[in-house]
Parts: sequence; structure tokens; C-alpha cells
Amino acid sequence: MNDTIYGVSPLFSHKTKILFLGVVIFLAHPLSIYADDSAKNTVWDERMALYKKTEALTLIPWYYLAAIDQYERSIKKNVPDDEMISLDMDPLEWHGAGNITLANDMDAITVFNGIGLDGDGDGKADIENPEDVLYTFAVQLMKEGPSMEDIHIALWNYYQRDLTVQTIKNTAKVYRKFQSIELTDRDFPVATNYNYSYKNTWGDRRGFGGLRIHEGTDIFADYGVPVKSTTYGVVELKGWNLYGGWRIGIRDIHNIYHYYAHMSGYTEDIKVGTVVKPGDQLGSVGSTGYGPPGTSGKFPPHLHYGMYKDNGYSEWSFDPFPYLRKWERMSKNNQ
Repeated sequence: MNDTIYGVSPLFSHKTKILFLGVVIFLAHPLSIYADDSAKNTVWDERMALYKKTEALTLIPWYYLAAIDQYERSIKKNVPDDEMISLDMDPLEWHGAGNITLANDMDAITVFNGIGLDGDGDGKADIENPEDVLYTFAVQLMKEGPSMEDIHIALWNYYQRDLTVQTIKNTAKVYRKFQSIELTDRDFPVATNYNYSYKNTWGDRRGFGGLRIHEGTDIFADYGVPVKSTTYGVVELKGWNLYGGWRIGIRDIHNIYHYYAHMSGYTEDIKVGTVVKPGDQLGSVGSTGYGPPGTSGKFPPHLHYGMYKDNGYSEWSFDPFPYLRKWERMSKNNQ
């Protein structure tokens, strides 16, 4: 089945696409989406308004624009909470080679073959203006075509990395399902109304399979205690692992990979590609691993919980213990 955006067929001629896009821009460009300022009382509201305005201008779904922006935010350090857009554009590409004054005037940018565009209707293409930046980026994506497959190709051409494209696709799925970007709830990975115990075991030495460090926190509990999603995300991996037994991996909207291991089994509706939210049951505590599929009982039942950060180039583990303490308090307060 052809996956198009709002039914715009990729079989349209190039001229038809441009004409259609021009009509949409003409109708949507007046900032009607900003008419009710009283509704924009948080940075979440302002971002959502900008994503939806850009969707109207370019036909790229807002949840994809939000996912791209969120990915860019996740691979940077020390991003201010109130930063509107985290996308960065190359100044040389934006203004055009030879535009030594870096003029924001659209005529100058056009003369020097720059890519910068006017997203807010002020006649300028300002690389510091979030509306101009997001609109310009979206138009660049649309050059591959209007279908979702075209957008995925454009994303790969830009990032040149499969994991990055998959992460953006997954984050878009989450935003689309919950129709929000303000997804801040969290939960503890083991049901807190059962008996359990844990301490900081990240970095401890492990011997099975050769000397290695422990990349996570062990939460000890009885067989069958429910294991829950701590965050909003998408199931990226599920199945048997020599070390982790029955394990599951979830990539969240902050580009953090959450790893659950040694489980006794999975909840029936949890599959690769499933969108989850905090508190969704993934399976139950077990003692599987350290052998071929089905091996169990070589250690006390517990959940191994690990967290891995991706910076757009590589991925590494970090200590989940401080987060677990915080999420444990949040979970108990919500009971």
C-alpha cells in the first residue's frame, strides 16, 4: 500500500507538487495558528504550534518535525530547557557560498544559491529564527518527495545513519499516538507494591563470558513480579540473549535505550515496534540467561536494568541508579 502524506500521491508530477505546495503556503502562511496567544503558555505549546504551522506549510506531519527536533536536542549537551528549536543549519549552505556578509535578505540568499527560506513571512531568512530554520529544514526534506518512504530516504541522506533514522521514526510514532510532546511521566521498572530490593551495582565486575563490568542495576524480586516500562518509547529489541536471557530493549523519546534482562517472560501484546508508556507491563521478573535459550536458575531472580545514551555516533552505558531512586519516589507517590 502506498504510504503518502494526507493522500498526496507520489505519482504527482513535479510541477503539480510545486503548485499544490504553493497553494498550501499561500493559504497557511498568515500566522493564524498564533492567533490565540493565551493558549501558548509554555515552551511545549510554542513548539507544538510551530510544528503544526510548519506541517501546514510543507505537509510533513508535525510529529515527524517534532521527532527530528527532539533527536537533535538529545544529541547535544547542556541544551536550555526553553530553547525553541534544536536544529542547526550550516551557515555556508544557508546563506550561499560567496555571501560574505551573511545577509538574511532573501534576494541575496537566492543570488548566492543558499538554502535559507523565510518561514514567518517577514521577508528575511534568519538562521537564528526558529520558524525560518524549521521551515527550511522541512522544505529540504520534501525534495525527495511527499511519501513517508521519501521522508525516510531524505532523513538517511541527511544523517547517513540507520539508527538515527529508526530513532526518529520511533519517536514520531510515540508523538503521533499520544498527540503530545509534553510526555514527562516516569515509572519504576518493578511494581512497587511487591517486595524488592536494589543497590548501586553499576560498574561491578562480572565473570560470565569473560571479565566485564556490570552495565546496569540489579533489582531483586520474586519470580513473576511485574516488570514495567519506565518511560515513553518503542520496543526496539526482544528475545533471547546469552548473558541477559529473555530481555527487551526500549528506545525512549530522549534517545536513551532502556535494557531489561533476565525476565521470565513477556506480556502477550509486547512486540518489536510496540509503543509503550510509563507503567505498561512488559513481562515479569525471572532468572534467565547465562546459557542457551531457556536456561534459568543460575542466579537469584532479579531484573537487570540498564540505560544507554546515544550521541548520534556511538552508544555507551551510564549509571541508572540515580534515576531509579527518583522514579521509585514518583511511583510510590502516585499509588
